Amino acid sequence: MGKSKQNRREFVKKSSLGFLGISVLPSLHTKFRASDRIRIAHIGVGGMGNNHMKWFSEIPEVEIVALCDVDQNHLQKSLKTLKSLPNDHNAGGYEDFRRIIERKDVDAISCATPDHWHAQIAALAFEAGKDVYGEKPLSYDLREGQMMLAAQQKNKRVFQLGTQIHATDNYHRVVELIKAGTIGKVHTVRLWKTGDTPLIKDTKVKRVPKSLNWDMWLGPAPLVDYIPAKCHFTYRYFMDYSGGIFADFWCHIADVVYWALEPKGLKKIKAKGEVADGIANTPKWIDVDYEFEDLKILWTSKPPDVPGASERAIGAYFVGEKGTLICDYNTREITIDGEKLKDIDSVVQTIPRSPGHQQNFIDAVKSREQPESNLEYARNMTLPMHLGLISWRLKRELSWDSQKEEFVNDEEANKLLFRTPRNKWNLNNF
Repeated sequence: MGKSKQNRREFVKKSSLGFLGISVLPSLHTKFRASDRIRIAHIGVGGMGNNHMKWFSEIPEVEIVALCDVDQNHLQKSLKTLKSLPNDHNAGGYEDFRRIIERKDVDAISCATPDHWHAQIAALAFEAGKDVYGEKPLSYDLREGQMMLAAQQKNKRVFQLGTQIHATDNYHRVVELIKAGTIGKVHTVRLWKTGDTPLIKDTKVKRVPKSLNWDMWLGPAPLVDYIPAKCHFTYRYFMDYSGGIFADFWCHIADVVYWALEPKGLKKIKAKGEVADGIANTPKWIDVDYEFEDLKILWTSKPPDVPGASERAIGAYFVGEKGTLICDYNTREITIDGEKLKDIDSVVQTIPRSPGHQQNFIDAVKSREQPESNLEYARNMTLPMHLGLISWRLKRELSWDSQKEEFVNDEEANKLLFRTPRNKWNLNNF
């Protein structure tokens, strides 16, 4: 499906905001004073959602005004936790995120739901004139990312992807070193993330707990019976909701590559791997070769056979004409002519350091300038992950048209670029 078909959908024209009685706000002229407190609502308050809540509660110019979760146990526990956090927040609790979207006193939301809800919630928030701090991965599939970007740009909203590692000094410095040409023109980057998919065996269908709105938890995903192992944290090991370890960690380490090199012209994707054991159906392991115009990015589920990789559970290994650079979240090492260096003093600092990932978002909400992990950047960086999973599912190499953003002469592969949401929960008319 090409971009023309996406445009014909006019996906933002028939938003469910009308159903909710929400008028689209004239967001172009949003203004905040330096002294204003930004009113934030948190949607999805399980494990990562509680991290969001704690991070934002520590920012003096933030007021947390609402929490939302489809599991009442999560919600009530988080409301209690919020009372113990700094800066005096007084939040109401909701099961249905749409009740938050329609509130005119909410300036921004953070979204830490399962992956298959990310895009719809963000797009609805943009249409309602709200800014969004959204967890990774950006979207469930590629077309959702396109639709998010269209809604964000139309409504001139601020978005920050929850790639918290992006804010570290280490990533900033790696980017400075690569851009300064310390290892010469980079032609290959190896990425990896170790870790096994947990063995999930319990397939027993159980009665849905009274505390859980299972139908809303599933939302745009197919309607299925409740199996506890497919819900909450372990949802990420089922393709209906996520893409396993690969989808979970791709953006954290590909981030430094996209920031440093800005890869262009993706042409070919070739993946191989196995399906997880037990009832999970995401990759047990996956290796993906990406061919760009003048760059190769090679992902593996094991550390590659290069110096320093085995010491790192996740990493990036840049290969340039003059040397190499290896890094993970917190460390880096440059090798030039056999000499190993932690840094090169002659390379000056050129990138302003982050005040903190969440603070960067709040500053952007006030200034109306996009933050570091903005949506346009995040979508480009996330796109190869979706394509890698499609190649893995089809068990073959795929050719990609970067201009049209579709596979070349491959209807079967193009059908996997988008999953039409379940009718009841197709709230954006995706």
